[in-house]
Amino acid sequence: MSARTIDPVRRSLLMSGAAGSAAMALGWSGPARADAWPSKPIRWVVAYPAGGGSDFLARQLAPVLGKALGQTLVIDNRPGAAGIIGTDNAAKSPPDGYTLLTGDNGAMVFNSALYKKLPYSPGDFAPVGFMARFPLLLVVNPGAGFASAKQWLEAVKARPGKYSYASPGIGSPHHLAMELLKDRTHSYIVHVPYRGTAFSTQDLIAGVVPMGILDTAAALPHLRAGKLKALAVLAPRRIAALPEVPSFEELGVSGVDVSAWQGLFVPKGTPEPIVARLGAELAKALGQPELKGRLEDFGLEVAPGDAASLARFIQAETQKWHALIHNRGITAE
Repeated sequence: MSARTIDPVRRSLLMSGAAGSAAMALGWSGPARADAWPSKPIRWVVAYPAGGGSDFLARQLAPVLGKALGQTLVIDNRPGAAGIIGTDNAAKSPPDGYTLLTGDNGAMVFNSALYKKLPYSPGDFAPVGFMARFPLLLVVNPGAGFASAKQWLEAVKARPGKYSYASPGIGSPHHLAMELLKDRTHSYIVHVPYRGTAFSTQDLIAGVVPMGILDTAAALPHLRAGKLKALAVLAPRRIAALPEVPSFEELGVSGVDVSAWQGLFVPKGTPEPIVARLGAELAKALGQPELKGRLEDFGLEVAPGDAASLARFIQAETQKWHALIHNRGITAE
């Protein structure tokens, strides 16, 4: 039958049916259709308190992404239980493009090995893109008597168990970074876990604990003020924020590459066209010089990456850290 012989009503029904079939094939439905999204504000879950590094990154990015998407991005801080509370909330949200999550080492890698039972699975999320990372540093109190990382290494290896180190908590990137460093250097240093970076930093400055692992955002103000001293960066090479501080690789300690990284995620099942658009806009935002400069001044290394590269990275991180956690018998319970 020629298209000219189809009456207007029937033609309209046929066309709407074909469009609906195509939408279903692409996984679009209701308000999650790519051509209609976003039609309302988007919630961005940060599973840590306001004022911290994860919160800072999200709040710097939200206005830029919101402008590009034509909607407001509302930061929803849901701290508690090593990020589990906020992450679980995001995992159980509708996969409609209106919930984002800042995911990190803990949520996407560590927790599934540190806890026997989690209310969510890292597989409950689809990666959108890599955002940035906080390099980690070995820092000491200036009065602790360590002039260099080489001297520090000689001292801790010569007197196992004599020294202690501070971390923001069991299972934090800082804790596991030192455990990796101890593993690679065959040394034994006593772990003193705190309830957050602010408390561990306070005791490092006071000299209650002689050494610790801090991220750049937490450490930089105290390093500049001379209250703490950085001995080495846990990375393959020196970092731009502290070009005078050597890497452990330079010191002959290989395989110590740890950072507190941040990625953007959505609940699994979010339509692919929405994920793709989010990823594209995220990459554009992170490439803006003004925003990039603010993030770097705070201590972040901007490291944009697409969804596929983030998924591969998480897979490699999971293999690496789960092996270390199990081999060293580390548990958060």
